[in-house]
Amino acid sequence: GLQAAAQIAACTGCRLMSEGFPARLERGAGLPLVGRLPYFPDQVLESLEGIHDLVLAGCVKPVTFFGYPHQPSHPLPNDCVIHCLADPTQDVVGALQALADELGTSRETRLAPLEPPERPTGPLTYTSLGVAVAALQPEGAIVIDESLTTGRTYLLNSTLCPPHSYLATTGGSIGMGLPCATGAAVACPDRSVIALQADGSGMYTVQSLWTQAREGLNVTTVICANRLYRILRIEMNRDQLEVGPQARRLTNLESPAIDWVQLSQGLGVPAVAVETADDLVREIERAFVEPGPHLIEAIIRE
Repeated sequence: GLQAAAQIAACTGCRLMSEGFPARLERGAGLPLVGRLPYFPDQVLESLEGIHDLVLAGCVKPVTFFGYPHQPSHPLPNDCVIHCLADPTQDVVGALQALADELGTSRETRLAPLEPPERPTGPLTYTSLGVAVAALQPEGAIVIDESLTTGRTYLLNSTLCPPHSYLATTGGSIGMGLPCATGAAVACPDRSVIALQADGSGMYTVQSLWTQAREGLNVTTVICANRLYRILRIEMNRDQLEVGPQARRLTNLESPAIDWVQLSQGLGVPAVAVETADDLVREIERAFVEPGPHLIEAIIRE
């Protein structure tokens, strides 16, 4: 499907983009380069500026993640015409291939080269966390990304990694990361599964770790522990709302701080906490070579 879509884009000159949070996307070296709709509505409007026709293949009309005062819920240019090639219930791949055949595509498509990032060193930051995972993930990995704001640099740095499957946050729900990683490991026992998991949303389905231990699943969970519901702070600031003492308390995860190492070990999954990029790299490498589940609590103090 991606190959057909890339051939259509090469033939017609259209832009090829994915949803902001695709349910599943194949990425990496040897695959077509696909842009991604941004998160905030003003950024979506900017990215689609001048677009008069939008063709949907297996997705629905873009909507904002949250409702914003004085901003449209459908962040598209007013004169944009929507065309549905195939809806999510139809044969999307077949429709793309049929369109590519109809156009007689033969132009060479742009494929991603293999250029993974260098392993990070030094302090553990939002940037180095995403880079570390991207630098070490093996070919064929399944990456379940519910890192939310903490691991935002992962996508930017994993574009040229070995081929892998990427599963993003589903809609506005939180807590899908750990059970989704568990299911992926059951379905594909011969592939490495990486759960890039925010700490707040991870608490909603932490019992998944027990299942991983019980079934001996090869899941490496990296807990992005900034001990904060950071996205809510960002959204409040964007709406120019004052983040007062009560709002800070409600979005804070430090009173008391969650001890993910003890929590994980209590559910049967070996765990370790790290506070530097060097230690994170070492522990990810170790988790990939040892069978069974592992959890790494990456403590970020930015």
